[in-house]
Amino acid sequence: MLSFYLKKILNDNIKKKNRKTFSVCSGISEYASTPDKASDYISPLLSFAAQHIPKNKHQETPLYILCTAGMRVLPESQQEALLEDLRTDIPVNFNFLFSDSHVEVISGKQEGVYAWIGINFVLGRFNHVEDEHGAVVEVQVPGSDQQETLVRKRTAGVLDMGGVSTQIAYEVPKTVSFASPQQEEIAKNLLAEFNLGCDAHRTEHVYRVYVSTFLGFGGNAARQRYEENLISTTQIQNKLLGQHQGESADSPILDPCLPADLQDEVGPQDQRVHLRGTGDFDRCRLLLQPFLNRTNDTNTSLNGVYQPPIDFTNSQFYGFSEFYYCTEDVLRMGGDYNSTKYSNAAKSYCATQWKTLKERFDRGLYASHADQHRLKYQCFKSAWMYEVLHSGFAFPAAYENLRTALLVYDKEVQWTLGAILYRTRFLPLRDIQQESLKGSHSHWHHGFSFMNNHYLFLACFLVVVLSILLYLLRLRRIHNRSTLLRGAPASVQWLEEGLASPDLPVTL
Repeated sequence: MLSFYLKKILNDNIKKKNRKTFSVCSGISEYASTPDKASDYISPLLSFAAQHIPKNKHQETPLYILCTAGMRVLPESQQEALLEDLRTDIPVNFNFLFSDSHVEVISGKQEGVYAWIGINFVLGRFNHVEDEHGAVVEVQVPGSDQQETLVRKRTAGVLDMGGVSTQIAYEVPKTVSFASPQQEEIAKNLLAEFNLGCDAHRTEHVYRVYVSTFLGFGGNAARQRYEENLISTTQIQNKLLGQHQGESADSPILDPCLPADLQDEVGPQDQRVHLRGTGDFDRCRLLLQPFLNRTNDTNTSLNGVYQPPIDFTNSQFYGFSEFYYCTEDVLRMGGDYNSTKYSNAAKSYCATQWKTLKERFDRGLYASHADQHRLKYQCFKSAWMYEVLHSGFAFPAAYENLRTALLVYDKEVQWTLGAILYRTRFLPLRDIQQESLKGSHSHWHHGFSFMNNHYLFLACFLVVVLSILLYLLRLRRIHNRSTLLRGAPASVQWLEEGLASPDLPVTL
């Protein structure tokens, strides 16, 4: 079956260390002003795929083009122009299984769900075989009338912090309650229920997943908000007090979120502010807490957004991107996360003189992909990550089941893996077979239908003709009998009719 073929290829590719890949740097959204070039942009990618997929499998290989954040920020008219060019040109040049519905702009929620599916697939959490060493969880199956419960493998949650946004995704095994109707309405946009089984009527593979994306809460965006606040606050204080703090390197603003004695300048040219780091990790954390925009409402996280309760006694999370970089690039403690060890290492780093940090960098003591930008803002990002995790998402300081990672089983796992797994889950029994029947064998269906109708008509015609013949034969027999009786003696007629003739004696 094709879905098995596809998923086996995916699984094998994840395990291979020298997988052939081809990528481009820019996104399709860069062609917003010239949408007719969108298909030309993506053509090299599809040509690469066509060369590495057996030609006899092209018609059976689904092609999906799913656009993310770059396209989401474009006006709808520009989005549609780009998508229409792809819908029109791709079927002309390639023979993949591709329809208009296979190209779309997906939401942040969909992207988060796909990332969650991809990671748990690689971890083997959807394989419901018995494993005496694996952790399990009791699940109230979404959508079941009797609130059916079952026990299955515990899935892993996902934490991902990029430069601009932060995202969290995890399974919600139990039915959730809401503090208000308004909260319930908001939660509908954050909870996704979907079936990963091959049969839509089976419920053991139904999952309920919470996904939320927070724009402006990524590491770089948070630093920008912090600096903008620092500039505006400094300007207001200088005006009120008649001071000139931060206007020169001789009178810098002290910044606890920069390494000790690091000199920096921030802001536009006409609002330049000079900073000097003091490397105070705890003070930095306190200054960053207001930027989380927490509220006093129950079951909320960053920006006051609804967040279902997490069973911290029976859960597991993986932290990617900045969660990994903050722990590994400089601090060299990626992997199993321990908040006490992490905060102690961050404190030590922040308090170290900038000159010493640069000397260590020059000696190659940090990760190979760490650069001076990482060294400069490691103190800030360490504090920001800590606050997002423990104050924003309310993870206990004693939580021991978070693992920061760049790779899963030595491979980078992206949301695209989850997308193809989700969108092909029903293909063997539904899409592929029906597409095949409707396409290459459609003439057979029409011929079969025509032959059925032809034989049915012929059978009905023969029945009618046979009925008429039998009726005529019956009439003929009746006519012959009446003619014979009219020419016979009376006694015969009486006898024929079963009566006694009056001219003959009757013996008693």
